[in-house]
Amino acid sequence: MNDDQGDAGASDDPPRPNPDASSTESSDSPLHRLLNAQDGPLLFVRELLVSVSAVLVLGLLLFAIAGVWPPMVAVESGSMEPHMYRGDLVFITEPDRFSPDYAFEDTGVVTVDVGSEEGYQSFGGAGSVVVYDPPSRLGSPIIHRAHFHVEEGENWYDRANPDYVSADDCEELSYCPAPHAGFITKGDANARYDQASRIAEPVRPEWIQGVARLRIPFLGYVRLELAGAILPMPAGVETGYSTTATAATGATATVPNSATNATTPDSTAPNTTTNSAADGPPGFHSANRAAGAA
Repeated sequence: MNDDQGDAGASDDPPRPNPDASSTESSDSPLHRLLNAQDGPLLFVRELLVSVSAVLVLGLLLFAIAGVWPPMVAVESGSMEPHMYRGDLVFITEPDRFSPDYAFEDTGVVTVDVGSEEGYQSFGGAGSVVVYDPPSRLGSPIIHRAHFHVEEGENWYDRANPDYVSADDCEELSYCPAPHAGFITKGDANARYDQASRIAEPVRPEWIQGVARLRIPFLGYVRLELAGAILPMPAGVETGYSTTATAATGATATVPNSATNATTPDSTAPNTTTNSAADGPPGFHSANRAAGAA
């Protein structure tokens, strides 16, 4: 009687779990197959996701440091030579990040005149190299050095380096008196100030997108080649802007080109050229273009 009851009780016990069954189910899950794929489409998808994630993390890190997007520009030509060359990748930051106390007011920009006094150097010269985008000009932003600041209505002819203007007085100098307060800028390889060449008006602080901090040679070539393949220049057509800096994320930036191979308008003779082997249309100054790279 007792044995029968024992057998009946034993038969009522729930079945024990099978560990092999749960491991089989987990190994068949899509996530497990994706993580453990050794070949085929799943391996490709996994590697693609890893690469995209790495790029996103790097981009977020650079943005956190720089405070601007894109945080890099790729140099396309030579208006900033010998301190920036075609194919260089230049890291930029928000203007007021990492700026010294003697930067101009709250702009974060150190001009050449102040930098010379304080010993502030960047890219082989005194003063900040800035990326700016004047709204009145079509094309990419410009990356040049800030030389000095002028106030609205100021006669800045006497403050200008006579080597960088082609005028005898303020009346002959473009944007003099200054139509508004802003920075007078110049490419290191250019013969004249951007304003004297009518590339841009005095640069307002709000036009400045970033300040150049670091140059990495050659890494910008990939972006330049991609930009050329996607947006090829029509054969035999000069736009008046040559190319210098390409942003590492998709935006574009421009740097006016060297005076030795550029068409540069003179304030007294607007259509003159300056020893250019490939001049653009009259009245234009050849400028270095830059585009964003991811």
